[in-house]
Amino acid sequence: MSTPTSSAPAAPSLGQGVWLVTEREIASKLRSKAFVISTLILFAFALAGVIWGGVAAANPSKTPVAVTAETASVVQGMSNLQVTTAASTDAATALVRAGTVDAALVPDDASPVHVAIVARDSVPQELVAQLSISPRVELLEHSPQDALLRYLVAIGFGVVFLMSASMFGGTIAQSVVEEKQTRVVEILISAIPVRSLMAGKVLGNTILAMAQIVALVAIAIVGLSVSGQSAVLSGLGGPMVWFAVFFLFGFVLLASLFAGAAAMVSRQEDIGSTTMPLTMLILAPYILVILFNDNPVVLAVMSYVPFSAPVGMPLRLYLGDAQWWEPLLSLVILVATCVAAIGIGARIYRNSLLRMGARVKLAEALKA
Repeated sequence: MSTPTSSAPAAPSLGQGVWLVTEREIASKLRSKAFVISTLILFAFALAGVIWGGVAAANPSKTPVAVTAETASVVQGMSNLQVTTAASTDAATALVRAGTVDAALVPDDASPVHVAIVARDSVPQELVAQLSISPRVELLEHSPQDALLRYLVAIGFGVVFLMSASMFGGTIAQSVVEEKQTRVVEILISAIPVRSLMAGKVLGNTILAMAQIVALVAIAIVGLSVSGQSAVLSGLGGPMVWFAVFFLFGFVLLASLFAGAAAMVSRQEDIGSTTMPLTMLILAPYILVILFNDNPVVLAVMSYVPFSAPVGMPLRLYLGDAQWWEPLLSLVILVATCVAAIGIGARIYRNSLLRMGARVKLAEALKA
């Protein structure tokens, strides 16, 4: 009598292996209290920042100025001044000394304009500029975005890209090195192919990062609606959608490189030595939009460089500086670069994953 033999369980397919790793990455992140709390704090700061930015843009600060009956007509029509009428020149000067106002306009017959500015300890350059005679300026194209709002939008795109890409890119790197250090990776690749392991890590963190981006976009919409900034919201709608699309491919590009760079080392302490160039690439767009958000040439270059396109192109779309075809061309360049990065990252990951001890040199990882 023959006994039935039990067949070994079939190995998971490539797709099943990718999804198993994806589920594992997402579950481990959602079980982390630090991740959940930091994400909620990020959402709270984002909502507060959007509301504050909308209110600040709608209600710009006014410079407090004291005038007398003789000088009141000089500041008529200047909406950015908070005017206090004093009974006399001495009273206006007393308001300046007390710090109630920044400056006072008093009559002065010796002056060609018959007005003098009294300030406490520094020259009020903004007030002087407003009172100076300037030639009429004619703009051929009117831009509805003022300097403050442009700066806030640039900072918003830069901060979101910086925080999300660095947070989840670092997570991928730490996960890869932890699995190497504990030898868990040897068990994992005995059950699923190496490419499934890397693809699952990238896909899982991409899903989490995109969920965070979608939540931030929703928060921006709610915040702008609550603060009554419907005009700003209508101008930001398209750029925010483009930002999400560009961020998706930009993050996959960076995540693939982070996985490959982390596989080159075997200790957590050595992660920075291989991922530092990628961290600088993430930091660069944030710094550039702070320094050059009003420079169309720099923004145009940023919008076509794959690592900065997720920040540069949406900002140019918001400012109205980009033609309709430019985001499509930039996206094609980004997708092509993303495909190349996946291939390079996968090669480095596959060739370095089982090499323990000293750091694997890049040339060796590429040609092994």
